[in-house]
Amino acid sequence: MTPGVRQSNGLAIAALVLGVAALLLFWTVIGGVVLGVLAVIFGIIGARRARAGRAPHKGIAIAGAVLGVLGVIASGVIIAIGASIWNSDEFKSFEDCVRNADSQSERDACERDFERDLNN
Repeated sequence: MTPGVRQSNGLAIAALVLGVAALLLFWTVIGGVVLGVLAVIFGIIGARRARAGRAPHKGIAIAGAVLGVLGVIASGVIIAIGASIWNSDEFKSFEDCVRNADSQSERDACERDFERDLNN
């Protein structure tokens, strides 16, 4: 590389794209967690390259890393909420009710009871 010529920073662009995708898909484990973690990793590497003067777009790399962190946090919140519902007594009662239901109307009644239990 000649002095004064900087390489492109594909990692910064990748971090930004992955960070945006992580935020848009935070409600899925792959979208929020995996893409978010990749955005953070690429963003840190891209920012280090830019800080060392070997690549441009330090701000884009940092933005991608921040969006990745937000995607991971949002996905973690969704996972925690889902786990608390999954392990709740109300859900276990609903699961037993549906398993023992013989008709669609009985399953519908299970669903109404489950919604009532969650709202109370």
